[in-house]
Amino acid sequence: MEQIQAFNWAAEDYDHWFDIHAKWFYSELEAVRVAIPNSGKAVEIGVGTGRFAESLGIKYGLEPSENMAAIAMSRGIDVQIGRGGNMPYPDASFDFSLMVTVDCFLQNIEQVFREAWRITKPGGTIIIGMIDKSSPLGKKYQKHKNNNPYYKSAHFHEVPEITKLLEKAGFSEFKYWQTLLNLEEEKFEEPQKGYGNGGFVVIRAHKK
Repeated sequence: MEQIQAFNWAAEDYDHWFDIHAKWFYSELEAVRVAIPNSGKAVEIGVGTGRFAESLGIKYGLEPSENMAAIAMSRGIDVQIGRGGNMPYPDASFDFSLMVTVDCFLQNIEQVFREAWRITKPGGTIIIGMIDKSSPLGKKYQKHKNNNPYYKSAHFHEVPEITKLLEKAGFSEFKYWQTLLNLEEEKFEEPQKGYGNGGFVVIRAHKK
């Protein structure tokens, strides 16, 4: 609840970050873009202010912060107010789902991944964009998170940890992309395959 209030209080400031750091945002966006399917009905879980969903043509979103959701709705996203542990969607509703920097805020990540599996159609896809805890960026966020209103209560993860949790939920066939390898200069970076060097990592997996 404290985390949701933090996003409610600072929703507009949070959204403005994407304008201030546009090159980093577009680097992350491009890494996500190469991972998502070319078509299909999709939902972004933890849609925030709708920056990624709008740019990627994702029409549906789930978001616990009402103020963040309001901004996403203004961008044309059909947003449900709710939490990932109990999603208000029927079984097999979507061809793919997306979560961007959401894993670090989840209290019961296994339940959320089970729900993501439930709402995904057989043969569908899940895409996770995350801050890699073991990367220089992840270490920087971890070190200074107590001074950050958004990440104060965040729990960052390493890529193998998230992979295992997704596998436990029933997903398989993993592929990875990474970006934000250079933190010294803020510039656009084309995504690279794999993980281990980039601060922002995208994981794609499938539901059989």
